[in-house]
Amino acid sequence: MSVAEPPAPPWRTLVVSGLYPSVARPSFGVFVENRLRRLVASGMVVSRILAPLPWCPPGASRRPAWRPLAETPAFESRHGIPVDYPRYLHLPRLGVPLQPWAVYRALAPRVARHLAEGGRVDLLDAHYVYPDGVAAALLARRFDLPLVITARGSDLNLIARDPLPRRWIRWAIGRAQGLVAVCAALARVFEELGADPARIRVLRNGVDLELFRPLDRRRLREAMGLDGPVLLSVGQLVERKGVHLVIDALAELPGCTLLVVGDGPERTALGRRAERLGVDSRVRFLGEIPHEQLPPIYNLADLLVLASSREGWANVLLEAMACGTPVVATAVWGTPEVVAAPEAGRLVADRSAPALAAAIRALLARPPSRAATRAYAERFGWEATTAGQIDLFANVLAEWAARRRAGS
Repeated sequence: MSVAEPPAPPWRTLVVSGLYPSVARPSFGVFVENRLRRLVASGMVVSRILAPLPWCPPGASRRPAWRPLAETPAFESRHGIPVDYPRYLHLPRLGVPLQPWAVYRALAPRVARHLAEGGRVDLLDAHYVYPDGVAAALLARRFDLPLVITARGSDLNLIARDPLPRRWIRWAIGRAQGLVAVCAALARVFEELGADPARIRVLRNGVDLELFRPLDRRRLREAMGLDGPVLLSVGQLVERKGVHLVIDALAELPGCTLLVVGDGPERTALGRRAERLGVDSRVRFLGEIPHEQLPPIYNLADLLVLASSREGWANVLLEAMACGTPVVATAVWGTPEVVAAPEAGRLVADRSAPALAAAIRALLARPPSRAATRAYAERFGWEATTAGQIDLFANVLAEWAARRRAGS
């Protein structure tokens, strides 16, 4: 093959993403892994992952907040895909402006060694614009490689508001040959930051329709001793997910039970909030549950509630719907693109407990059939996303080869 001709598939991609699961954090960034697994299964791509993590000081495993990072191995193979977890130095808050450079410095020796040993890299595929996408742009410049960056939510709808990260982000997206947004709302932000619209693709997340499917709701409820309407919250226990608002809404919904799946810094405060409101007997904190064990939890609920202040494309919404469970969600960023029909559930414009309670009451009073909700979710399998990625990579590699021919 001539150096000026695009490589034939399977293409060798090097994926850069700090949002990637490990044996110590099996649910963290699982949406990145799920998309990549479908792409690799197509036979068009062979991937290796560089998943940078902050360096942990000695003894960090004794601190609960640091333990998952400290226990993440240097390397593992997940679903047949090799994953490296290089460490970089990061100072919380103070290190944010330098984070892309720190990540780059940790990754560059790995890439150099891989190439020196005869490894092939056709394309860099970065997930999350800051710091991962910026670090990948630095790698692309050093090693003369084409680059695709995927935006997933907070990287554009929050981090890009800060002046210095914004400058880094504008430079990186100008360097990339392809840009992926998981929803149209993020694609518009790419354009506002100066990206060429011709380089942007909207490739939404999908849902595993075999894993997430309707099950026997009555049997599952009996096994957990549940009676009456059941509400469900799934996600990190952080302020932006709005679980505190769901607990406030529960105080206006007598007879309802709330199941909370997830963990995070707000766990203790949420428990105290439930006690203060007198609803602690109707709230069950189930902790972290592995991704593949979530289908029964989605199935036993009457509806899922997601009260986020910002979201790119919330996978929990489709996972619930694929199990036949409709949703109530705040109408932020990409969520209206997910909840776009009555059989999917209801959107709430006002992010408040009274608004959530009103929407929950209305949906419980007139729920769609489980079959209709499932049928809606079936529009969102992974096939279209995988095909879109393959088409994008082919175009990027062809353009890259043409540019080299023109420069030779």
